[in-house]
Amino acid sequence: MSQIPGQPPPPPSHMPYAPQTTDPSERTFAMLCHLIALVGLAIPLGNIIGPLIIWLVKKEQCPFVDDQGKESLNFQMSLLIYALVCVPLCFIVIGFILLPLLGLFWLVMTIIAGIKANNGERYRYPLTIRFLR
Repeated sequence: MSQIPGQPPPPPSHMPYAPQTTDPSERTFAMLCHLIALVGLAIPLGNIIGPLIIWLVKKEQCPFVDDQGKESLNFQMSLLIYALVCVPLCFIVIGFILLPLLGLFWLVMTIIAGIKANNGERYRYPLTIRFLR
């Protein structure tokens, strides 16, 4: 990639703070892809069904929603797997420690992702298995 003399280099695409979109409706739907996962507190598997619905409806129209919807789904499915692994670990006590920590991690990361998406920034969750690319 060549650079034009006298102009600053373009920001790398992997920079998490580089704004990705300025369209308010696209940012709102991307934020909802993350925050609607909180429905999982009241509805079993709502943390996966909510983001899945928004992603399926908006992925063709909004590239930012497509990206953040896949990221949210990957994270929610990863956390479900981690929680399922923690359940049998309750028999050896460590599961009772890991499950609340996992729940707190889920809540904090989901809120951070929603805020970042609302600001138009791509967010990548830590500890996520990339099922959807």
